[in-house]
Amino acid sequence: MSKLNVKQQPIYTHEGGRAKRINAEQQLRRSVMGCLLWEDQFYEDGISIAERIKSLVPQVEAKKVAEIAIEARLKMKLRHAPLLIVREMARHDTHKSLVSSTLSRIIQRVDELSEFLAIYWQEGKQPISAQAKRGLAEAFTKFDSYQLAKYNRDATVKLRDVLFLCHAKPKDEAQGEVWKQLVDGTLPIPDTWEVALSSGTDKKTSWERLLREDKLGALALLRNLRNMESVGVDSHLVKERLSTMRVERVLPFRFIAAAKYAPQWENTIEEAMMRALSSAEKLSGKTLLLIDVSGSMTENLSSKSEMTRMDAAAGLGILAREILDCRVFTFSTKLVEIPARHGFALRDAIVNSQMHSATYLGDAVRSLLGLPHDRLIVISDEQAHDDIPNPVTRSYVVNVASFENGVGYGAWTHIDGWSEAVLDYIRAFERVG
Repeated sequence: MSKLNVKQQPIYTHEGGRAKRINAEQQLRRSVMGCLLWEDQFYEDGISIAERIKSLVPQVEAKKVAEIAIEARLKMKLRHAPLLIVREMARHDTHKSLVSSTLSRIIQRVDELSEFLAIYWQEGKQPISAQAKRGLAEAFTKFDSYQLAKYNRDATVKLRDVLFLCHAKPKDEAQGEVWKQLVDGTLPIPDTWEVALSSGTDKKTSWERLLREDKLGALALLRNLRNMESVGVDSHLVKERLSTMRVERVLPFRFIAAAKYAPQWENTIEEAMMRALSSAEKLSGKTLLLIDVSGSMTENLSSKSEMTRMDAAAGLGILAREILDCRVFTFSTKLVEIPARHGFALRDAIVNSQMHSATYLGDAVRSLLGLPHDRLIVISDEQAHDDIPNPVTRSYVVNVASFENGVGYGAWTHIDGWSEAVLDYIRAFERVG
């Protein structure tokens, strides 16, 4: 009996460009790595993205699914998508054996213990699998009294509920005593900025004490600059702490957000950002960096964030400028080269380079192929209007969204997400390539 040749129908981006067909593992990675779960994006709502993740998990080998969940949490710093992946793994006999080991690795914050159960019970309360209980129990032993007290909230699923349900065993007598305090509600109140500000003490006084005593991590400091400004915190104290805070692995887009909220401290914020980038390992060769500034890139990263995908892309551009010998271009309806700027000046030049309209990525790539370069890096949500040509050198498409179809596959090396791991990946890929 002869086999029928079934011709696959072409697939397209949301803007009509021909997309590349990819396998289930690539689809899962694409859906997860740029995903703030259940948050609506420019072309797709968060529910459809979550449902796509659920449908893809059983189609991908269990080990690969676990690796994607771990990478999403540890490298891309995503919180909810990895928890959803493990919850879906627990549904399938082919995947459930890796649930406990994966869950214990991806839970990095205390509140993720209860958040996992909230996801598990989204469709109604039901028995928790033995593997999930084991993973929760192992994860519970990671946290000390301060961490447990910080996140011991009056939520739908409380920490003591998780402890009772998973039957965790303390590592030692001291941890056992801490857990008894958790159950009894007698954990010492932690000295966090959240507690300090809710204690009734004057907010200006609280912020200034926290700054003097160095009780704010880099992210907490950057995120709260606007709040400090609004209550009149001593500007010299803020600048001093910005100048001395630890900035390792803080991404440029975090500094971009801080400067947007508190422009009066922009110079000091920029100095801190450049300090964070100064130790980054350099990459040899000449690079062309092509950044998407089309309309969809102006969408916020989430409903809780004022940061856009363009801010994230500009942040990667700032990082790339410091570790690459590169020329920077933007594309929307046309191709524009950006002056050789650094830091926030580069961000401003990227954002203001042209109107944020269509996504003619193919035209932009074709215009660049004749320029001398050793690598081409495209940062985009991949929703191109036109088809893109094959590259002539090592070339990468960095996807900063979770939309269903994309163009940067085949002859292109495809990378999902917008953390510093993107350039780490390129460095490692070229070492072995």
